Amino acid sequence: NENLAVTSETFSATELFVTGSGYPVVADSVTIAAGQNLTRGTVLGKIIKGAASVVAAGAGAEGANTGDGTLTMNATTPILAGAKAGVYAVKCTATATNGGTFRVFDPDGYVLGDVAVGATFANDIKFAIADGAGADFAVGDGFVVTIAAGSGNYNAVNSANIDGSDAPVAVLASDANATDGAVVAPVYLTGEFNAAALVFGGSDTYALH
Repeated sequence: NENLAVTSETFSATELFVTGSGYPVVADSVTIAAGQNLTRGTVLGKIIKGAASVVAAGAGAEGANTGDGTLTMNATTPILAGAKAGVYAVKCTATATNGGTFRVFDPDGYVLGDVAVGATFANDIKFAIADGAGADFAVGDGFVVTIAAGSGNYNAVNSANIDGSDAPVAVLASDANATDGAVVAPVYLTGEFNAAALVFGGSDTYALH
């Protein structure tokens, strides 16, 4: 977040972690997601993406595909960095015996690339399409991959997260114990901060810019 900055100046442990005047300080309140016990100064990310689901979306009756193959989301990382909440369209553009080629569109209609049956696609979303035992895919066959909207709550930022909270957007202004359920807590949305006082989730050590 370009409105969150850090400084490498030395401060005592008792000093406020909000420093300098290069950025205006803007405060607000947000909901901290359940299951966390966070300390003041924790850098937060917002949960803007939920789980991914798949349905067939061909040109046949009731959206059925001609081919009986399947699209399976990657079990470990189905949603990649940069993915958007919304509907991804995966459409067959070329046929082949026991195969075919599919084109992938993001929720805004932009083409993300093509993938052959049997290969893995990995751009925003990660999946593979397998040929079925019966009919081959036909042009117009396809699938819809929907990434649900996130809760809008906040997690400690962690680059390993895939729900949107991998990106820093706020700094916790006071301790917040959400161990037993989500809680509302004050945050700084913009400001200049003492880098030594910030807390990152996971093993992240990156600084804000």
